[in-house]
Formats: sequence, C-alpha cells, structure tokens
Amino acid sequence: MQDFIVEGSREKFFIPNIKLSAEERKGTIEGESYLEEPYQFYEDIFKWVSVFFEEGGEEFNLDIKLTYFNTASSRALLDLFINLKALEDSNNNITVNWFYPDPDDEEMLMEAEDFIEESELEMNLVEYEL
Repeated sequence: MQDFIVEGSREKFFIPNIKLSAEERKGTIEGESYLEEPYQFYEDIFKWVSVFFEEGGEEFNLDIKLTYFNTASSRALLDLFINLKALEDSNNNITVNWFYPDPDDEEMLMEAEDFIEESELEMNLVEYEL
C-alpha cells in the first residue's frame, strides 16, 4: 500500500501536511487547515485508513498537530473522528494523539475535548512546544 502524502501550503487556502504510512502504521496531520473542500480532503484520509485495515493492518496511530483550523475544517475533522470511531468499533486498533501547543491557549485543548465528546473516540491529549 502506498503512503498518502500531501505537502502543506499557505497560499489562498491553508493545507496541512499529511503523511500516512502503512509500513510505519502511523500518520500525521500537521499545520493549518483552512480548506476550500475540507470534507473531501479529510474523507480521503479516512478512505486511506479504511483501506489500510481492509488490507490487513492491525493498528494505526494518528498524530494531529494543528495550530489552526476554520469552522468548515472543524466539521470535517469531526466527521473523520466519527468515522475512525466506527472503524475502532469494528475491532480495529486506532490511537489518536491530539497535540496542543500551549496550555495557556485553551482553545485547541477545548476543541479536542469537544471532538472526543461528540465522536466518542478516545484521544491522548499531548502538550508540546512550537
């Protein structure tokens, strides 16, 4: 299975860096997400993870290090998490690590907590320095 890689950019729209690796059994979503078509973008990530498990993958770790995302991206991310929860409920082992940059900036931490509550997908909340 080929890796899924998207080079992020900050032009008219902000596209996060994406790297999903079957060999490493992990992926990252990193940067800023202000997309024209966020649902398609995040649906492509979910499809890749689905195929990973269909082809015999046993576990997958997803690290999320977003420093900004707009409302449309937030809704698309929630859909991604709901879909990942459905995969997890089908006996797939998925770990999601939500990295937030600053304990004084409670917004990203609160967003993660909202995602956890709404999707019922467990996430590890990890503080890191920018």
